[in-house]
Amino acid sequence: MYILISNEGCVILGSGSLRLRISFITEAIARITFTDGKPFQPGPSLIVTTQSTFTDYHLEDKLTNFTISTPTITITVDKESGGVSYFDQTGNILLGEPERGGKWLTAKKVYWTASNKNTWLSSQQNVNSECVADTARDVFEAKLEFVFNENEALFGFGSHEEGYSNLRGKCRQLYQHNRKIVIPYFVSTRGYGLLIDCCSLMVFHDDSLGSYIWADVVNELDYYFIYGGNFDNVTRGYHELTGKAPMLPKWAFGYIQSKERYVNANEMIAIAGEYRRRQIPLDLIVLDWRSWSGNFWGQKTFDPVRFPDPTTFINTLHEMNVHFMISVWPTMSGDCPNQKEMEQHGFMLGDGQTYNAFLSEARKLYWDQAYSGLFVHGVDAWWCDSSEPFVADWSNAVELESHIRLVVNTQNFKQYIDPSLINVYALLHAQGVYEGQRRTTSTKRVLNLTRSAYAGQHRYATVLWNGDISATWETLRRCIPEGVNFCAAGEPYWTLDIGAFFINYSINTWFWHGDYSDGCRGITDGDAIEPDPQDTGCRDLGFWELYARWFQYGSFLPMFRTHGTDASREIWRFGEAGTPFYDNIAKYIRLRYQLLPYIYSLAGQVTLNSYTIMRAVAIDYPNDTKTFNITDQYLFGSALMVCPVTTPMYYERNSKPIPDAPKTRLVYLPTGNQWYDFWTETVYDGGQTMTVDAPLDTMPLFVRAGSIIPMTQVMQYVNEVPSAAYEIRIYRGEDTNFTIYEDAGDKYDYEQGSFALIYLSWLETLGQLTIHERQGFFPELIAERQYNIIFISKQGRETKTVLYTGKEVQISATPNITS
Repeated sequence: MYILISNEGCVILGSGSLRLRISFITEAIARITFTDGKPFQPGPSLIVTTQSTFTDYHLEDKLTNFTISTPTITITVDKESGGVSYFDQTGNILLGEPERGGKWLTAKKVYWTASNKNTWLSSQQNVNSECVADTARDVFEAKLEFVFNENEALFGFGSHEEGYSNLRGKCRQLYQHNRKIVIPYFVSTRGYGLLIDCCSLMVFHDDSLGSYIWADVVNELDYYFIYGGNFDNVTRGYHELTGKAPMLPKWAFGYIQSKERYVNANEMIAIAGEYRRRQIPLDLIVLDWRSWSGNFWGQKTFDPVRFPDPTTFINTLHEMNVHFMISVWPTMSGDCPNQKEMEQHGFMLGDGQTYNAFLSEARKLYWDQAYSGLFVHGVDAWWCDSSEPFVADWSNAVELESHIRLVVNTQNFKQYIDPSLINVYALLHAQGVYEGQRRTTSTKRVLNLTRSAYAGQHRYATVLWNGDISATWETLRRCIPEGVNFCAAGEPYWTLDIGAFFINYSINTWFWHGDYSDGCRGITDGDAIEPDPQDTGCRDLGFWELYARWFQYGSFLPMFRTHGTDASREIWRFGEAGTPFYDNIAKYIRLRYQLLPYIYSLAGQVTLNSYTIMRAVAIDYPNDTKTFNITDQYLFGSALMVCPVTTPMYYERNSKPIPDAPKTRLVYLPTGNQWYDFWTETVYDGGQTMTVDAPLDTMPLFVRAGSIIPMTQVMQYVNEVPSAAYEIRIYRGEDTNFTIYEDAGDKYDYEQGSFALIYLSWLETLGQLTIHERQGFFPELIAERQYNIIFISKQGRETKTVLYTGKEVQISATPNITS
């Protein structure tokens, strides 16, 4: 039987040795902490940063339960079992625990002995920086059970490999891996989210074994219930707990050209120059591994043979308005100078090759090395590769069964990292890079493309990609819902290798399982100092078609990036101008740049209002249960529904033509709205599944009726013509609004309010668009800009033009052009 122990700023209930604490961060965010025979932990969280508290709750001691209420949510605790249930203001149950209680702690000891080869170094060092033995700790395994509602879909937990969309009926193993990114947080279509403050191995079940989360090592069970009523409010609550996402540089939303790998400075300059010559937009080019010399793996300096003058090299790219990203690793080997320096300070993990990101001093030294060897030469962005940082099964020929993979990989982590912390290395690694660059300069925004993440990592300007995947249609299909789930977990920026990392097939490795070989070369020769003249791209037309569809999809991701091994990926590897595959790539790159006012405004809302760009359809349509299990559609912002093509229509592997394949795909249009075909502007009613044309150059794309999409002209880089006119498309049918966000595109002046917002509102019944008075200022602001307003309706298009000077202006559609 649970009794009241304390009610001073929070509610503490007890039953024997069990203690349950309920506190509030805001009136909509509750923290639940459960322990057995131990005091509540006082230490700071690695993932939760807020210091906010809310104490204006109301406690009632009722016959069978305790009821704790705020103006937004009500929580009940069963006196017999301690089972917790959550309700909205009107008494509707949101989430419950089983009658038997639902919270379980099993005491165990963690035996973890420090040695030079099997642990990380921190407080286990003596004054001579020698390892000393750690002692056993008393900890718990934890289990938190749930009772979900029948008509409820769940999303989140990061990006994994299985291709799940709705997580109901699924199991998800939560440990870091090359192709797994863990975020211990999920959201529901019922308007709530749940964040587990735990950094150990976890497993989520909603299957025949039950509905619960199991955690391997905790000092207490500690989690947060976030209510918002809708997805965007819930995500704001998540960011209230874990921190705001900073603005990325504007050029990060342009096109990014990468491959494994460009060999020297001259090759990269030539590639950038060829894009400029062909007038194909480009904003960033990427240098993959082996920027260093010889066998100095992970050394953060340039090889003087291949990059003899890195400052001049990067300046040459900058003169073409192309930015430069470089791959850096947490591992260092070959007795390289960076490795030796880390070792001298005792800053390496027990494998002797991975620096100890758990130490703030080690993170600072890592940044100092990156600064002195790379950043001073003009590096614009970081590619923090292999940030898990261990993948134990990556050398196997056969993929292990999932339960065996879990054990093999997590045991490997536990050799070098405390078992309670094995999921959180990437968060601290990203923190070090972000804080280091912020200490160094405020004129260049941090951009960190990385492979592993944990809750709250968005506050360190990271973009995640889903690892080294293989070129198959099935892989493409699986990527779509995994990206959606990652972003549903409150982390806003996700991408992938367009076309997949591995094109070809290797019998020696389980993960190198692409379907195409013609023209593939494998990994670039590590000793190469000049590009391979034979590397002219994969010649299999089956891959060309897969790449075309992947490229269409990739152009509607938060980051638009091609990368991979086996064969080069530049546009001219797929034909020449006037041929279908080349023209398809050019079309979607140019469309991306036309959409940049829309995309960058969404990014502004990510920072200002915790918005999510890549959205599960069900999250915006929680009352339409047909959206719950959609795996191959998503929303890009609230206006655009993206419907990638995920089956071949023209070629099988080995360039074998597919005869008479239909050039269509099925699309579900959610109920509650009408939808415009983006390409034809035909209007369709929601609540129906349609067969939609999808020839090679067309990915089905729909616009929600009642949408405003700002666009601009095609540019060769994002800020080529700062004063370019905006095309404001009004897709008629409902009242709507949109806020255009503008700032300098780089620097951190926006943190002091140096940005501008332009609010646009459309009233359908009046047929009137209001461009409201501009709010805010920054020195680079374009004071006057031409706005070409395009009213789109069933009857067609109507265009009107205004010169916007920052003052409110109203534009009316012609009365006979109705929605």
